[in-house]
Amino acid sequence: MTSPKHSSHNLFSNATLDMPRSKSSARWLKEHFDDAYVKRAQAEGMRSRAAFKLEELLERDRLLKPGMTVVDLGAAPGGWSQVVRLRLGDKGRVVALDILPMQGIGGVEFIEGDFREDAVLEALQARLNGQRADLVLCDMAPNISGVGVVDQARTMHLAELALDFARNWLKPGGSFLVKLFQGTGFDDYLRGLRADFARVTLRKPRASRARSREVYALATGLRIHPAQAGAESSEGAAP
Repeated sequence: MTSPKHSSHNLFSNATLDMPRSKSSARWLKEHFDDAYVKRAQAEGMRSRAAFKLEELLERDRLLKPGMTVVDLGAAPGGWSQVVRLRLGDKGRVVALDILPMQGIGGVEFIEGDFREDAVLEALQARLNGQRADLVLCDMAPNISGVGVVDQARTMHLAELALDFARNWLKPGGSFLVKLFQGTGFDDYLRGLRADFARVTLRKPRASRARSREVYALATGLRIHPAQAGAESSEGAAP
């Protein structure tokens, strides 16, 4: 795509991070393809190694229940949506959003576009029939520039966008799972989560690489503030 709006579209997907260059690129590739979780994903027909991170988190925290509606932000290539669909069976809904195209997954409703844009949110509202989600997932990560302060700022920006989405689209009492990287803005972000949710815990799945600053914040029990409650009673269930 060539329009300015989409020139940096990879920023909003967890599909692929820009790989390091030259010798470091070769090392990264070797490590990637030697990785036990990559091999397991290929053997089991999963779309990404990230699927095993979510499997562990779902098992540990019992996040899924029959009949739930789950929204997966930055879903491509579809590893997390794939896991949720398998876990829910035929009881529940999975709606995936990404600015990048994603190969179809049976039982997963996919909306292609930027979740900040009105047209995409209107499409989501139509899919949900005016209802809200029980769980919002976000495994998004920015393209890596190699400049730490820039990459951290981009990561936290994505997390802020996802949190804003969760505030608007979760049911009262709903849950939000988001990938974060420890660094500038991390503590402030957690304070914001704790203001909006009854409980916030940090998780480091075994499938996360040990040297990575990556952690997952699980926020459960979305609080409804008085102003939001008033808006809901006057406007109905849909955002």
